[in-house]
Amino acid sequence: MAEIEISHVYKTFKTKEGEVHALNDVSLSIEAGDIFGIIGMSGAGKSTLVRCMNYLETPTEGSVRVQGQELSELSNKQLRKKRENIGMIFQHFNLLMQKSVIENICFPLYIQGVSKKKAVKRAEELLKIVGLSDKAKAYPSQLSGGQKQRVAIARALASNPKILLCDEATSALDPQTTSSILELLRKINQDFGITIVIITHQMSVVREICKNVAIMKEGQIVEKGDTIEIFNHPKSDVAKELLSSDVDSPTDKETIHTASNIQNGIRVRIVYSENSAFEPVISNMILTFKEPVNILKASTKNVGGVAKGEMILEFKKDFAGLSEVQKYFRERNIDMEVVDDKWKEGVINVE
Repeated sequence: MAEIEISHVYKTFKTKEGEVHALNDVSLSIEAGDIFGIIGMSGAGKSTLVRCMNYLETPTEGSVRVQGQELSELSNKQLRKKRENIGMIFQHFNLLMQKSVIENICFPLYIQGVSKKKAVKRAEELLKIVGLSDKAKAYPSQLSGGQKQRVAIARALASNPKILLCDEATSALDPQTTSSILELLRKINQDFGITIVIITHQMSVVREICKNVAIMKEGQIVEKGDTIEIFNHPKSDVAKELLSSDVDSPTDKETIHTASNIQNGIRVRIVYSENSAFEPVISNMILTFKEPVNILKASTKNVGGVAKGEMILEFKKDFAGLSEVQKYFRERNIDMEVVDDKWKEGVINVE
């Protein structure tokens, strides 16, 4: 049974300017223990979707089932109880500025009626997990952005949730801090089996931590599946655009140069893993086929913990040996596909 099952969900907001259709027939299944990414440009509907998962937003139409329970059938009291199993963290932390770190973590437990002694004990355990034991008496204004988000994560875990919803949780952080927060979330997922749903507009976040991903545009899911497979073979224009504008993490490397004598040629994208990166495949390909090639983009990225190399190449428009080149790459365990102008480029010419 899926941990979260969304079926044909619609969400319409009424505004002075008219109706806004934020979600349009969205169906999604998220398995227990998964780290699931939902990505899209601003206004795609991803934050509305995640808020429907705990009924902070009530769908206009459709079904949301969490751990087998249909949320629309729950009373307000039952829904509040259900939300104890669904933690949530936000882009801007939402900490109580007049409360200390430990009081912030204790706050949701006090609301649930937990005694101060038990709440403080639980908060101290969580501070150890997020690496902030020495900040228990500090106030949010004394913390860095990454430390504030760690406090927010600890607070979200206070009631032992089975699901953690992260709405743009790393968008306000620098790349190095983002990597440390993602590593913390990965550890929480592994150690406690918590299902994590990550809402983001950053492909770098998705490829670094998410096992599966759904890509949204204009309130609809346009592509979904295994993160590595979508990185290797994106089908939708949105996926290609997000990958082409991918903001790298500190562990990524990218090289883009400009110079070209091939104009409007045939463009292909190749993706290879670290195991196929030892042979100088481009140089050998040029020697084999006696054909010049432009490298429009070259990078290495961490995709789900696997090092992946990516290149966008351009051949002359009249080049007739593309099928033989594809066979050449396939024999070396390298994926190749013809691409279009959805991929950004600079150019380096190789003869």
